[in-house]
Amino acid sequence: MASAEDGEATTTDRSPRRLLLPALLPAGLWRDLSPYLGSQRRILIIGGVLTLLGSFAGLAQPVAAKLVIDGLETEGGVAGLLIVLTAFVLLAAALNAGGYYLLMRVSEQVVFSVRRRLVRRALWLRVPESGRYPPGDLLSRLSSDTTLMRSAVGSAVVETVNGALVLVAILVMMAVMDWVLLLTTLGTLLFAALSVGLLMPRLERASRGAQEGVATLSEAMERSLGAFRTVKAAGAETAEAASAERGADRALEHGLRAGRIEAVVSTVATLAVQVAFLAVLGVGGARVAAGAIGLGTLIAFLLYLFYLLPPLGAMVSAVSQLNVCAAALRRIGEVLSLRVEEGAPGADRPLPPHDAGPRPDDGDGEPLDVVFEDVVFRYAADKEAVHHGVSFTAPAAGMTALVGPSGAGKSTAFALIERFYEPESGRVLVGGRDTADWSLGALRSEIGFVEQDAPVLAGSLRENLCLGNPGVAPERLDDALRVARLTELVDRLPQGLETQVGHRGSRLSGGERQRVAIARALLRAPRLLLLDEATSQLDARNEAALREAVEEISTRTTVLVVAHRLSTVMSASRILVMEQGRVRAVGSHTELVENDDLYRELAATQMLAAGRSTDDDAVIG
Repeated sequence: MASAEDGEATTTDRSPRRLLLPALLPAGLWRDLSPYLGSQRRILIIGGVLTLLGSFAGLAQPVAAKLVIDGLETEGGVAGLLIVLTAFVLLAAALNAGGYYLLMRVSEQVVFSVRRRLVRRALWLRVPESGRYPPGDLLSRLSSDTTLMRSAVGSAVVETVNGALVLVAILVMMAVMDWVLLLTTLGTLLFAALSVGLLMPRLERASRGAQEGVATLSEAMERSLGAFRTVKAAGAETAEAASAERGADRALEHGLRAGRIEAVVSTVATLAVQVAFLAVLGVGGARVAAGAIGLGTLIAFLLYLFYLLPPLGAMVSAVSQLNVCAAALRRIGEVLSLRVEEGAPGADRPLPPHDAGPRPDDGDGEPLDVVFEDVVFRYAADKEAVHHGVSFTAPAAGMTALVGPSGAGKSTAFALIERFYEPESGRVLVGGRDTADWSLGALRSEIGFVEQDAPVLAGSLRENLCLGNPGVAPERLDDALRVARLTELVDRLPQGLETQVGHRGSRLSGGERQRVAIARALLRAPRLLLLDEATSQLDARNEAALREAVEEISTRTTVLVVAHRLSTVMSASRILVMEQGRVRAVGSHTELVENDDLYRELAATQMLAAGRSTDDDAVIG
């Protein structure tokens, strides 16, 4: 069968080789599924063997029934045969039960393994790769797509193999009894096999469409719930609901299509056996009347015919599940093929240990300087460059402010320092070393970073403050709370630091979220502190207090700020003016007002001329 990429071509390829078996299952299914089985193969084989033995034990029942009937015709004893028949029934039930449990165990273990791989892939993705799929789509692949694998991985795989073996065994027994009746049976079943083979590729495409519809639904709801108040304030509930329902509609449309295909497949399989029964009954009755076979042989053959139903039904169901699984595997594989950062843990290796806490003051905690050397950067190959040969130096210790119009490349400089992205050319040096020569873990452990929107995660206030730094000492936590002006907030919260902050910190104000982010960065005891508009949502009193704290911190730590407030700019020891991806001027506030037209224009617009302001919250750019 063709892969999903050329799935449309499957309906035109009608070669006998493809119609008899390959078209039943997607190409590459076993190759894609094999890595997830891993250490579970042994248990999978044991479970498969048990269910196979249970099926073969059941195959002895028609033979025993034939012997019972022959014994009745000859007035022989049948008590012993009935005991043997009962024993086979019980043995088959026990073997099937044990095999079923082992297969379900394999399914759960494999789903767990896949989910772990997806979690580790998603959280260690390179930042450029993270934008390939929206969060809602990734969550759909992690939840619904992995769930679809559960039944396919264990039972469907084994049922496909065991069903084929049992079918062969039944056909052999039928051939031993009467080859004429066997040919009658095969003629009917061959038509059913061809029909099912034509429908399976359509089932896989319908299943993939349904899963993508669920992903669209998840993506829309994740977006809406992530900005819940904004949606309500804009009166956009109807529009957002319509967007989510489009995904639900798509899932419904393709789900119904898959349901119709499965119904047809199941009906064809059942009808084929029933038609075969009627044909065998007619042909077999004529052969009994002609004396070619005995009545016991006909009854045993009919019993075997009905014994075809369970393995046939199991195989049809398994093939359907495997086609659904194939669609899920392709979606999961798309995520697992994304590039991750260096040091990402493998699926079978333990997670790296948590940061044990702040580094001891052993002399290695000297502040780090930052140097950009002719850096050129663009976010994608087909996008315009954001940095055009940016060069500047932020000396160790002290505060350096980056100012300029929106889109000048200020926040991008921070992203390059953190190695969220790599420069196209030029170098970024931290502490005299090219960031490319640092390990990511070591580099980021030296940096405290407060993002522009100061994200807060669902969980307790303590969990947010100690994010990535769970072993922080209580006295350091208290000190960070004091510096970030959070002590009063903690005191009035009902459960103090254990208070839940809500989804994305919805129970905190914007200023409180910024202060939490600042405290979190300070708890890392950074040698380099990056503040991207870190006080934009603070009131004048808290902003002034934090500014004084940051000024004090800058005496022992290098501080870089994207500055939009006069108070921050004037307290910086150095100001970089950026425009259209270039550094156009460097100096103090007074020097830049005198010598740089853009800075003077920004200052005049905000009434910052002469180095003073009538509003402490004035914005530079």
